[in-house]
Amino acid sequence: MQLFAQQHARPGAQSGRFGQLARTLVRGVGSVAIGASMLVASQAFASGTEQLKAFVAQVHSARGTFVQQEVRAPSKAQGASGTLSTTGAGKVGTSSGTFTFARPGKFIWQYEKPYAQLLQADGDKLYVYDKDLNQVTVRSLGGALGASPAAILFGSNDLDKNFTLRDAGVKAGIDWLELTPKAKDTQFERVGIGFKDGNLEAMELHDVFGNVTLLTFSNIQKNPPLPADAFKFTVPKGADVING
Repeated sequence: MQLFAQQHARPGAQSGRFGQLARTLVRGVGSVAIGASMLVASQAFASGTEQLKAFVAQVHSARGTFVQQEVRAPSKAQGASGTLSTTGAGKVGTSSGTFTFARPGKFIWQYEKPYAQLLQADGDKLYVYDKDLNQVTVRSLGGALGASPAAILFGSNDLDKNFTLRDAGVKAGIDWLELTPKAKDTQFERVGIGFKDGNLEAMELHDVFGNVTLLTFSNIQKNPPLPADAFKFTVPKGADVING
């Protein structure tokens, strides 16, 4: 599966790809992770759960770069951090780009490689821009972020309301925790998040089909100054706009 888009489809298939992408995000399929350069707090933390809660409480906005890998889980029963230590087995594809977010519900998630793709939300609407087709799909965010993996970054602070949190031990010097969605209609079984010294290192999204999306981030700035119109979407010249 892909986090936000089918990375390897080309123009003939992109309209359907982006429609599905927007639907799955609004239904609660999406997330990101902050990389090792983001300092959540200076003090030591006893567990991954405490570090996540500190991150959510203290980091209201951020920007940086990401690498996203799609892989096949070695074992459906494997816990958090298993994919991070797997040496490329079952890897489907890799993509990379930049992101900016301001909670709740505002973000710019831009793929740069291997193909240019853009998702942007202003807190009310989600805009999906297909550059090759010069087409914009517009959907309502509604209240879906609150019960989705995307809420970890883009939503409010009510993680305990929407997820069951469990510490998953220390592996390779990283403190891991697992979040299991309380909602029954999500396409994800669990989300693994790894911290080290207060820094959010990686995130794994395990779907119901045994696939895993692994995200790692770098060049992170926390709580950067952002202009008031940072998340205002402007329709590119001549682009077709599809609502739904």
